[in-house]
Amino acid sequence: MAATVLDGIIAYPVTPFSRTDGSPDLTRLAELIERLVASGCHAIAPLGSTGESAYLDDREWFDVTEASVAAVAGRVPTVVGIADLTTRSAVRRARYAEQVGADVVMVLPLSYWRLDEREVTRHYEEIAGAIGIPLMVYNNPATAGVDLPPELLHRLVDRVENITMVKESSGDIQRMHRLAQLSDGALPFYNGSNPLALEAFAAGAAGWCTAAPCLIPELTLALYRAVRAGALDTARQVFYRQLPVLQFLTGGGLPTTVKAGLALRGLDVGEPRRPLLPLAGERAERLAALLAEAGAGAPA
Repeated sequence: MAATVLDGIIAYPVTPFSRTDGSPDLTRLAELIERLVASGCHAIAPLGSTGESAYLDDREWFDVTEASVAAVAGRVPTVVGIADLTTRSAVRRARYAEQVGADVVMVLPLSYWRLDEREVTRHYEEIAGAIGIPLMVYNNPATAGVDLPPELLHRLVDRVENITMVKESSGDIQRMHRLAQLSDGALPFYNGSNPLALEAFAAGAAGWCTAAPCLIPELTLALYRAVRAGALDTARQVFYRQLPVLQFLTGGGLPTTVKAGLALRGLDVGEPRRPLLPLAGERAERLAALLAEAGAGAPA
């Protein structure tokens, strides 16, 4: 298996929907991905929670996967999000992502029934065994209903050859410290909690998985550059300049807030899919003000 190195800002595009019939707007998706690649993002990660993956049917999911990989066109790695209640369906999607050219799959375990460690391990082993590309284990207990402690994450990476990375989105910085401790700093882990971006890089995160570059790419990339240059004062300044936007996006629901922000920045990507509703009223005005204060209010 060829190694895929992920480092830096891993950007999450939303899935645009047509205002005519509500179907995925693949033309607008390609336009958004072009913006993200052109801005300097280091990887593109479609079909996470920001991409409303849970609200797509199978055909739509396959279409968005293929269109995303085609739009990235190999210029940076493509990391396709996989989340399904059954192992069988997750395997099917992972295989499709590999078939159309994805470089990595990022797998979030979903569960109606509470899963024990044995079940989680088998789930990941079967998905990883069905593909030949790297797998990133994604821990986000708030959305998945499954919590993967650092010790289990480390065991999965240690036990399965092509499980090579971890995305940690619990919001607990101590878990990132523990991942570094367990692996003696050898395990690449990625921050998925926007307000922890500065702390996560300080803890040794290899990258930041975030939808923020859809709206403020210059700030997310400036933070990464400052951290890598060891310019801590600059990193703090850049982080606190964008923190109000990051907090708003996280607190307001990523598909809803990012789509509203993209419209403010000159790209209409339609509305989120029901039951999500568009940002409106005072909240929309607040987002516009925050983007302006961060220096990102004008159309891109």
